[in-house]
Amino acid sequence: MEEKDLKYFNVILRKYNQGLASAEEIEFLEKYYKLFDEKEGFLDLQQLETQEAIKNEIKNKVDENIDFLIKKRSLSIFNNPYFKYIAAASVLLILSVGSYLAFKTPVYEVVSKTNDFAPGVNKATLELANGTKILLDTAVKGMIANLDGIKVYKNAAGEIEYKINSISSTDKVGFNTITTPNGGQYQVVLHDGSKIWLNAGSSLKYPTAFRGNDRTVNITGEAYLEVAKNKQLPFRVISGNQTIEVLGTHFNVNAYDDEVAIKTTLLEGAVKVLTDKASTIIAPGEQTYFNNSNGSLQKKAVDVEQEVAWKNGLFSFKGDDVQAIMRQISRWYNVEIEYTGPITDEKFYGQISRNSKLSEIFAILELNNLHFKSNGRKITVSN
Repeated sequence: MEEKDLKYFNVILRKYNQGLASAEEIEFLEKYYKLFDEKEGFLDLQQLETQEAIKNEIKNKVDENIDFLIKKRSLSIFNNPYFKYIAAASVLLILSVGSYLAFKTPVYEVVSKTNDFAPGVNKATLELANGTKILLDTAVKGMIANLDGIKVYKNAAGEIEYKINSISSTDKVGFNTITTPNGGQYQVVLHDGSKIWLNAGSSLKYPTAFRGNDRTVNITGEAYLEVAKNKQLPFRVISGNQTIEVLGTHFNVNAYDDEVAIKTTLLEGAVKVLTDKASTIIAPGEQTYFNNSNGSLQKKAVDVEQEVAWKNGLFSFKGDDVQAIMRQISRWYNVEIEYTGPITDEKFYGQISRNSKLSEIFAILELNNLHFKSNGRKITVSN
């Protein structure tokens, strides 16, 4: 048996012992060892031709179980080839006393059920113009602030919503800031009706009421925006050295400091992206890529569903490398990532729910010969 096949088999065994195996995986293991018990002694007494027939019989039954596992499995398996290898490998495993012992005494290196990490939740801090800070995840629903005639509510959906009875051109307008920590996300409805979703490790600074010639907000991290239409007051988003101008549209901006570029993806309407050196207008299905290092601005067609997967509760990978995946995991699970030794440059594909526990995601990534160790909230990644 090849080493990679044995590693994958041990992944299932580890999940089984940690109580993380699915019902189908448990059934697979039980059937596997039942076959082993039934056939092991019997094989030794048979002629070679009979042994081969029994092996084929076992293989066919294992194949049948694995096919069932693949069909039932709701999570993508990151383009992993091990499932197609394990059927053939299982015959050898059945005849291998060493593998049988491996089942009895598996070696574990990854995050276990006892030190698992829960996914992020709705969590953020609202800082009012007067410096008051409100923890939004623990605030009760209803009005949570009333400052200079501007009322802030936590609505039934748990979102922050602004309402203004009346405000004159001479009334003072301050700035509020919502900040999500790593492991948090939040949603806000501004007083003009624009709705903004903040991903983990992000912030949104905005005036409590829009006045003047435009509606300008500042965003760090990642946000998805559905901007209310108002031709008289263009909406501007400033992220680092980039500005987005819109009249009313749906788009996503990814502007994390630890990413190489600021990416703006348009789903509906039209936006203009400006930098110090260039500007361009993109249509739905297009994305601008502003390189933070050299200041270049490019645009291309992208899979918009992948770009906003986070808002829909998914991790979505389409040719992402390990480091890109780990940056997302670091933010959403609030863990620190370190690497030991050279890391594979393999690309990963697939989707998995952001509601998954971290051990469930690691169990899948391990199928690609990655290994994870934890020390507190520090995760070490190695090949």
